[in-house]
Amino acid sequence: MNSRFTSLLSRSLKSDRHHNYLLSQLFSSSTATSASPPQTLEGLRHRLAAESPTLSDFINLQSDKEYSVEVGTKKKPLPKPKWMKEAIPGGEKYTQIKKKLRELKLHTVCEEAKCPNLGECWSGGETGTATATIMILGDTCTRGCRFCNVKTSRTPPPPDPNEPSNVAEAIASWGLDYIVITSVDRDDLPDQGSGHFTETVQKLKALKPHMLIEALTPDFRGDPGCVEKVAKSGLDVFAHNIETVEELQGVVRDRRANFKQSMDVLKMAKDYAPAGTLTKTSIMLGCGETPEQVVKTMEKVRAAGVDVMTFGQYMRPSKRHMPVSEYITPEAFENYQVLGMQMGFRYVASGPMVRSSYKAGEYYIKSMIESDRAASSS
Repeated sequence: MNSRFTSLLSRSLKSDRHHNYLLSQLFSSSTATSASPPQTLEGLRHRLAAESPTLSDFINLQSDKEYSVEVGTKKKPLPKPKWMKEAIPGGEKYTQIKKKLRELKLHTVCEEAKCPNLGECWSGGETGTATATIMILGDTCTRGCRFCNVKTSRTPPPPDPNEPSNVAEAIASWGLDYIVITSVDRDDLPDQGSGHFTETVQKLKALKPHMLIEALTPDFRGDPGCVEKVAKSGLDVFAHNIETVEELQGVVRDRRANFKQSMDVLKMAKDYAPAGTLTKTSIMLGCGETPEQVVKTMEKVRAAGVDVMTFGQYMRPSKRHMPVSEYITPEAFENYQVLGMQMGFRYVASGPMVRSSYKAGEYYIKSMIESDRAASSS
């Protein structure tokens, strides 16, 4: 049986000149890499190329089984595949951060979303780049996306006016290299919470000028003023997640969110932010999308000037949430990473356990930012 990747290439690539060009690039030979590349941005790119699967693997998946694994049914549930096993969080830095969060009554999306990489990111993992994702504007969202475990309400409690200061002081004391600040949606607020974002970034930059800050924002209902305010706040990476392919937006996300609105936010962020600011987005796989839909969505995201894209496996938080359609194999995730780099993204993090805020990706992003700044100052 031909794989869905083979079907994708036979159906859509023949009819589109751009896809034909992309196919020719996929078949081009890989560049040779040195045995021990230096730890520079160029060295990291060589390492990425060396560790990626061969390009022919992208169209060499011979069956659907090699692309994904079934999830079973209610009557006949199947166990999670071995690559989805979660590690138990732990370590000194993990314990320290968790204690401080409780003292200051702060929230992290790492905990709220039950992220499987929590312990690894907080401790720094093998890269040594310790990261965390702080959730501001409370722990109650005004929207109800079908995949999300965060509490929802039309009238959540008002934001804590001291939260930006508390968040900045807490983060500054943790010794982190890279921080992601995200939030629930606050459709109940006149400025959608953009002022809170801006104040938090500015206070943290005042305390830790060299810390890299990523703001993972809501869509602010597409309000240009809100996007501009956050984009010019002093952040290093403006991130906003489209969450899924264009065709499944209405099935996966709250009705107030949509693909066009999210893409407009990413385009505006690129226009408003100072030169050198990176833009980033993420989608979940295993929601019922097809490879063809994924590739078309990737092309539109890249055309919007987005620099970084991440792919991860959707995991059902509870029985009340949208079920998992399929478990995508690690090999298929690797192939999306190869394709994304061929499309021109500056970095693509893609794997079953990857989340929109992910230590491994942030390690490369940190290297890109530092390299860009060194080049601009020389």
